[in-house]
Amino acid sequence: MTERADRADRSTVERDPEAVSRFVEHFAAQLVEAGVPRMPARVFAALLASDSGTLTSAELGERLRISPAAVSGAVRYLAQVHMVSREREPGSRRERYRVHGDQWYEALTSRETVIKRWEHALREGVDSLGAATPAGRRLAETLAFFEFVDTEIAEMMNRWRAHRERLFGTQGTH
Repeated sequence: MTERADRADRSTVERDPEAVSRFVEHFAAQLVEAGVPRMPARVFAALLASDSGTLTSAELGERLRISPAAVSGAVRYLAQVHMVSREREPGSRRERYRVHGDQWYEALTSRETVIKRWEHALREGVDSLGAATPAGRRLAETLAFFEFVDTEIAEMMNRWRAHRERLFGTQGTH
């Protein structure tokens, strides 16, 4: 861990670095089981476990004992699925990577776009195959499922925002 990152993460509580490392690896393993690639899962877990929620490529590489190329690929993936963002350090060419308190919201919202595209494709499939055919009925049921999920996610996220506001106020967990 770099001295700067170490100071930032110890500013509030003294931690056992081995326990933090075990958490990062354990949570990353859970993400991998859910389908997240291994290196992005490790980088995300490390960012999540840092008090500041931001780390540089060098800090991530040092904490996780991985190469700059591995960090770069992991961050690229995480940025594409809206789980982290990139920020420039003022007066520097170095980037910091940030995990936000609303990363789950962002990740679900990006999935919502994918679901909409699937719905469109499924509608075309139902029209092409015919709603009365076995394949058309199967596609229509799949379409109905995704329409249901889409509505439920939107309603759930509204409930989450209200719940989050009650728990954490307007600042959330940024």
